[in-house]
Amino acid sequence: MSDIETGGGVLRGGIATGVGSWPGSESREAAATVVGELGELPHLVELPGRGVGADMIGRVSALLVDMRFDSTTRGYRLAVRPGAVARRARDFLHADLDALEEAWETAGLMGSGRPIKVQVTGPLTLAAEVELPLGHRVITDSGALRDLSESLAEGLATHVAEVGKRLATDVLVQLDEPLLTDVLEGSLSGVSMLNTVRAMPEPEALHVLDTVIGAQSGPVLVHSCAAKPPLGFLRRSGAAAVGFDISTIHTADLDRIGELLDDGRYLVLGLVPTTAPDKPVTWREIAEPGVRLIDRLGFRRRLLAEQILVSPACGLAGAPLSWARQALSLAAETARVYADEPESINFE
Repeated sequence: MSDIETGGGVLRGGIATGVGSWPGSESREAAATVVGELGELPHLVELPGRGVGADMIGRVSALLVDMRFDSTTRGYRLAVRPGAVARRARDFLHADLDALEEAWETAGLMGSGRPIKVQVTGPLTLAAEVELPLGHRVITDSGALRDLSESLAEGLATHVAEVGKRLATDVLVQLDEPLLTDVLEGSLSGVSMLNTVRAMPEPEALHVLDTVIGAQSGPVLVHSCAAKPPLGFLRRSGAAAVGFDISTIHTADLDRIGELLDDGRYLVLGLVPTTAPDKPVTWREIAEPGVRLIDRLGFRRRLLAEQILVSPACGLAGAPLSWARQALSLAAETARVYADEPESINFE
């Protein structure tokens, strides 16, 4: 079987993980919570509340090879030389790694074989968000796009190696691509009403995405919080797993989901809402959409234990800390039910 089918030994079904971002600014508290709640597949927490250099785009400046970002009133742009953004991003990342290593040791996970997940903005969303010096998006310049994706691929591989060495474990990479659908459909705005961003042809977009995926030593999960996740496109990529908010799925998407599962890919179902519901919820309410999905596709429910992971719908940076903690707890409880007795679940 290929690495796509096996997940390289790092991916498995019936477990929970987080998407990435977390409320607040305390690295150690966040790391301890995530490692405690998501012991099967914790993740390196992102804390965008700390400001410039800590959000999903700015953080990439700490990973790039021979490229850096400056901040602008609109976000980030490519910089001629390293500056304050790169320094802040590196400082934040090192603090987060130190906190994770401490939580990992405290939990007794060194040498346990438990994998860890790291997240980074995917190359297409990154190129759609970051500007060239004159204000155009990087994605409008094929040379700059190539340089950025290659820099990200190399820097991410180095980052993964460091995390694996620090924690003595295998690493799952998550590429966050919330703007992937916009890139493919040509719905990104340009610098003016007269300047639009063309839709990127799928073969070109696949090459960019797979440049980063192929440079990694282990399996890669591609996650999209887009209202219309491009599942057919992702099936043609080298991703071993695909993650999405289950509330965005419609009847027209069912065939693509079935094909992903038939291929042996893993699905990370965003089942837990990112904001607290009006009334308390239980694992049963969280679990139901995933079970219904598998039933509707005609698969045996054992697939919930073999190829399905559970997560919040998207990042939790905007949630109250109390709900963020409960969201992880609900995800973990739902995953345990999927792993243990999926055939016996009923909602009558």
